[in-house]
Amino acid sequence: MQRGNLYVLSAPSGAGKNTVLDEVRRRAEHLVSTVSATTRAPRPGEVDGRDYHFLAREEFDRRVAAGGFAEWAEVHGNRYGTLHSELERCLAAGRDILLQLDVQGMRSLKRLHPGTVGVFLAPPSLGELERRLRARGTNSEEDIAVRLRNARAEMAAAGEFDHVVVNDTVARAADEILRIMAERRGE
Repeated sequence: MQRGNLYVLSAPSGAGKNTVLDEVRRRAEHLVSTVSATTRAPRPGEVDGRDYHFLAREEFDRRVAAGGFAEWAEVHGNRYGTLHSELERCLAAGRDILLQLDVQGMRSLKRLHPGTVGVFLAPPSLGELERRLRARGTNSEEDIAVRLRNARAEMAAAGEFDHVVVNDTVARAADEILRIMAERRGE
C-alpha cells in the first residue's frame, strides 16, 4: 500500500488558516485529520479532543520527554505539538494528512518527513492582517502588537515553503490548496 502524503499549512495569526483549513477539509474527502495538542486554554466553542488536546504544561512536557511528539513548538507563550503515533498510523494506512502548524513546526516536521509539502497561507497585506486580528475582538492591543511582529517574521520565512497561497478569499485559497494536493496525487 502506498503511504499517504503529508501537507503542512502555516500562516500568521489572523490570516484565516482555520477558515481555509475547514473549507479544504469539507471539500477533500481523501484527507484525515489529526488533533494537535496544546497548552493554551480553549477558546469559546472549542472542544477538547476535537479542536485540540488541551494539556497542562506538565503533561505536555512529560509527553515531549517520552518522545510522543513528531514536532512541537512554543508559540505566543503556549506549546503546540503533533502526536507522532497519529501521523504514522494515518500515513501507513495510505491516508493524506493536512496539518496546521507554525513555521517552526513545519521545519521540524520536514526534518522527520522530508517529503512533507509545505503551504504558506499569506494575508493579502499586513494592513488586512491587522484588520482581521482586531475584528476578532478577542485580542488585547499588546497581543495584537506581538502577533503582528511575529507575522512579519513568519512572512519572511514564506520562501521555505513549497507553495505560497494568498488568502484574499476563502474559496480561492481553498481551490489553490486542493489543486496542489491533486497534483501531488497525480490527478
